[in-house]
Amino acid sequence: MKVGINLLLWTGHVTEELAPQFRALKETGFDGVEVPIFDASDPGHYARLGKLLDDLGLARTVTTTIPDPAHDPTSTDRAARQAGHDHLARVVDCCAALGAEVLAGPWYQPLGVFSGTGASQGELERCAEVHRRIVPRAQAAGLTCALEVLNRFECYMLNTVDQASAYLDLLGEPGIGIHFDTFHAHIEERDSVAAVTAAWNRGQLKHVHISENDRGVPGKGQARIAETIHALKALGYDEWLTIEAFGGSVPDLAAATRIWRPLFASEQEVYSEGHRYIRSCWEGE
Repeated sequence: MKVGINLLLWTGHVTEELAPQFRALKETGFDGVEVPIFDASDPGHYARLGKLLDDLGLARTVTTTIPDPAHDPTSTDRAARQAGHDHLARVVDCCAALGAEVLAGPWYQPLGVFSGTGASQGELERCAEVHRRIVPRAQAAGLTCALEVLNRFECYMLNTVDQASAYLDLLGEPGIGIHFDTFHAHIEERDSVAAVTAAWNRGQLKHVHISENDRGVPGKGQARIAETIHALKALGYDEWLTIEAFGGSVPDLAAATRIWRPLFASEQEVYSEGHRYIRSCWEGE
């Protein structure tokens, strides 16, 4: 098992200026970091960042999104679907430059944009057509692909593990799986531990976010994090457990994730106590 942390705790665009924080994370015991890639215009930037992380001995995963309706893979507009494909292709190129292991996140529809109903069959099929062109490119770059299951207040396409599993069956690409998040599961699943177990038993679980119900310090809320970690260890999961927490340091992200109040005393509290909590849960404490 590898413990990571999403750098969205500090910034939406990671640069080498975060190097002191990288060193602090390494000293804490983290195996790697999760880099948000929203601006995929410069693979060279991510190559330089990857070299720095290599020097520190930190592995990396990536999370990305669909930026807006003009890049929507589910759209009836062919140009928007092609723009979505092109955006994801650039993200894959940046992942390769970074030396990332995993491409995760909700890269199937723009967030906060709703149709008034659940996903139509047409939307699912159009999205699958885009993903069928992207997944082989990602696999060629050595990436494990995972689609994050999000709550109904952020998107309407994949809100539960069962929905994500059905979409993967429709997609028919073995190189892509489910990205499970304890925060979203706390909202949407009737039994979040049963849900992550089902994803594993179907051979579809590829990535896990450890996120508290209030988006704060793991272990200080009511999301079923300990039970999830115990189940994953018993099942034989040996991949990433990545902390995702949000504060006020990225105003646009705080607004998008509805962070209206302080959730922790400092970022150090999140990563030091979060790391300790994950390790203690894994060890059965």
